[in-house]
Amino acid sequence: MDIKKEAFGSAPDGQQVYLYTLTNQRGITVKITNYGAIVTSFITPDKQGEPGDVVAGFDELSGYIPNNPHFGGVVGRFANRIAQGRFTLDGQAHILPVNDAPHHLHGGNKGFDRVVWQAEELPQQNALKLTYRSPDGEEGYPGNLTATVVYTLTDDNALRIDYSATTDKATPVNLTNHSYFNLSAGKAKDVSGHLIQINAEQYTPVDDTFIPTGELATVAGTPMDLRQPQLVGKHLHEIAGGGYDHNYVLNLGNERIVKAAEVYEPASGRVLEVYTTQPGIQFYTGNFLDGSLTGRDGRRYTRHYAFCLETQHFPDSPNQPAFPDTILRPGEVYEQTTIYKLSVRKQGQ
Repeated sequence: MDIKKEAFGSAPDGQQVYLYTLTNQRGITVKITNYGAIVTSFITPDKQGEPGDVVAGFDELSGYIPNNPHFGGVVGRFANRIAQGRFTLDGQAHILPVNDAPHHLHGGNKGFDRVVWQAEELPQQNALKLTYRSPDGEEGYPGNLTATVVYTLTDDNALRIDYSATTDKATPVNLTNHSYFNLSAGKAKDVSGHLIQINAEQYTPVDDTFIPTGELATVAGTPMDLRQPQLVGKHLHEIAGGGYDHNYVLNLGNERIVKAAEVYEPASGRVLEVYTTQPGIQFYTGNFLDGSLTGRDGRRYTRHYAFCLETQHFPDSPNQPAFPDTILRPGEVYEQTTIYKLSVRKQGQ
């Protein structure tokens, strides 16, 4: 399939930004901009065949600058939080911007979702390859890091994201996509009526500033237990902080890639399945959306309008020796794959 490329405005530093449209054999479309590697649109049909956009976003680049809620972008160099904006690596202390006081969040003041990536169209694979070279010391991180993200739209309505990175100095790396989903395509004012299931027996509890305590706690008997399909809204208001914003420890077993989560929206019939090679997934219910942003079709992005399922390593891993290692060293290659697959479940299925 041909990949459509169109001008999408200019970044704050003056660089030209483009919007790329991938279309599969079934007519599903995904739009991606090389500003922030942001997925701006993912249009799929409901059970009546009516197309709708299942990700929150904007029709113009200006909506993403600044991208305060990180809509649709690839966040890094380290997704999620690093406590107090500091970590020690090989005996050397590193200080990062504190942009979510008192912690560092999603790569800092100018994370990977706020920079221009170099784009290469791969029409044979129906894919877009994006590359960003993060210089040594950017946002406080050591090492010149080259990060690559390949978005592929498959004919079974899956958006596959393959990430890779290399460095010339040891550095923490944790990349994810921060798309906000509403499977009703905006017809429901929030996601409380979506049914969610997450393949996790444990999660990482956090303190009142969202930093992990270091414990791996069982979900059993708590509002965190999403092992069976459950309405997002069932326990939403019982959770400190106004909703889910928690890292789940996935049941990886011996598989390289596992089904991490499934979400079903009964009115539209849409189903989202998430597959990943990562050890964790952050389930976030848009608790900090406050209605101050208006997206496409005049929709106001209010609290719980959308959810995120961010595949990742665990938050604050550079300061948590018991968590899976997130340090990338020279000569190594960071690699991970995440797949967001959309389908439709008709009544009675």
